[in-house]
Amino acid sequence: MTITAPDIDKSTKPVKAKRGGVIGNTGLYLATGVAALLFLIPFYLIVRNAFMTDPEITGEEWKWFPTAIQWGNIAEPFNDPTVDFARSLWNSVVVAVLHTAGILLICSLAGYGLARIPYRHANKVFYAVLATLMVPTAVTFVPSFVLVSSLGWVDSYRGLIIPGLFSGFTCFLFRQYFLGFPKELEEAARVDGLGYWGAYWRVVVPNSLNFFAAMATITFINGWNSFLWPLVIGQDPSAWTVQVALSSYMTNQTVNYHLIFMATAISILPLIFVFLFLQRWLVQGIAQTGIKG
Repeated sequence: MTITAPDIDKSTKPVKAKRGGVIGNTGLYLATGVAALLFLIPFYLIVRNAFMTDPEITGEEWKWFPTAIQWGNIAEPFNDPTVDFARSLWNSVVVAVLHTAGILLICSLAGYGLARIPYRHANKVFYAVLATLMVPTAVTFVPSFVLVSSLGWVDSYRGLIIPGLFSGFTCFLFRQYFLGFPKELEEAARVDGLGYWGAYWRVVVPNSLNFFAAMATITFINGWNSFLWPLVIGQDPSAWTVQVALSSYMTNQTVNYHLIFMATAISILPLIFVFLFLQRWLVQGIAQTGIKG
């Protein structure tokens, strides 16, 4: 009996593993980890100094962690008689939330109108909006303050919120996004008898929540971190936002380090919560804008 070897398909070639795959992924993860550590260093320093005493913070010997965690530092910003820190936090919440809602509504409507409503001067209006981006903020700061002061809006939410309810850059982003929005959905809304407002509110907005979440996150952070305009408009301590309150802890005579760091740690908690809550939609929304990092 003759035993023959099984036929071997000579056309089958061995698959070679890519040598650069594992090394490349390892390098990518390593670079990402190093970048994450670098970004987390400021947060580590804030939390570390917030639970230390002033001598430990300013001492010559470096300490990675407090010798004894000063839990009592948490209540100090709220017990400070010179600054109503709780009121400043509430002012920042009101200003940032209303500022975000107003900008999303106004800029999205403007962007949708420029992208979808046929108008012979639409391009001219769009170029005028872009031209506002080239005007330095310092040029419009004094006229804006004079206008707000003449209206009696100093030390009020109206003065803090209304002048910033339009952003040329946000309007530009919304227009670019709506230009790429599927027209078929809007045409179906037209068949159902909806006008531009109905198509915008009942079709476009529900299908653009990712992009709206991305814009809301960026706008909220900008509104929360705003300092110069609230400093000028909020002349009375009762109208201070949290950023203005933080600046009051540092004077020419004294600097209370642990109080500044604890107040800072408390003030960034809302931003962290907003980012964590909207993180999924933020990543998807930025991807839809076409912005590449």
